[in-house]
Amino acid sequence: MGSDRAYERLTAIAVAALHEREPARLWPLLAGALADLCGGEAVILKLDDWSEREGTIGAAPDAAAVELERLGDADLALLRAGFPFARHYADSADREPVTAQRAAGRGWPDSPTARLLGEALDVDHVLGLPLPESTAPVTGCLVHRAGTDFTDDDLAMAQRAQPLLTAVERQRQLLEEWRRALGRDRAPDERAAQCALTSRETTVLLLLADALTADAIGRRLGISVRTAHKHVENIYRKLGTRDRLGTVLRAQRLGLVPPSAPPSPEAGPA
Repeated sequence: MGSDRAYERLTAIAVAALHEREPARLWPLLAGALADLCGGEAVILKLDDWSEREGTIGAAPDAAAVELERLGDADLALLRAGFPFARHYADSADREPVTAQRAAGRGWPDSPTARLLGEALDVDHVLGLPLPESTAPVTGCLVHRAGTDFTDDDLAMAQRAQPLLTAVERQRQLLEEWRRALGRDRAPDERAAQCALTSRETTVLLLLADALTADAIGRRLGISVRTAHKHVENIYRKLGTRDRLGTVLRAQRLGLVPPSAPPSPEAGPA
């Protein structure tokens, strides 16, 4: 029952996150609920292209983030190397959650990474939770805890959470693309707010401008076609339009989407 409540909490937070306009806030909103769901104490986020020399490291709760900020370059490089998950996931297409203990076996407790995590975060065990569609580098979350290793039930709950995490990550990527395309100086968030568009509707509008159908939008965002159609209808109503072409043209005039968008092979009626 406790796991079900934790999953309901994660689901509610994920839905709320999809309405957040600031993409950098999406994952921090989820981190605490994700740790509770998987029986963890802290979460490290691995969302961009990591190497041993560069890549953003995000962490929650705040105390964990503060501890990571105190690490030197050599220690950060060790964390970015992602032992043992980088090797584990690189060797196959399997993206099921796994613990460091199971992936590395007896070599985990005495590894430099385990010692570093024990000193920095006072944790012994790590659960790798990759995004199912990530390739190379593999992206996702690392859930940490002290004491005993994560259980089979913890792994099952982590796997159950993967679709929610994928949806949030797709939303984050689209919002980042949208901001880069328009530029912050054009105040895209303010323009969307003036039209009463939610963050989710904004990303759907961006995909409409990319000539994707409602079916394709649903696949891209991991939502049902019915939900995609509902978002499209709301956009039409709020912009006072009747079809995709008119909607995209009006959105371009309002500065909500780039002046021109590349054609898509999935183009068709919305």
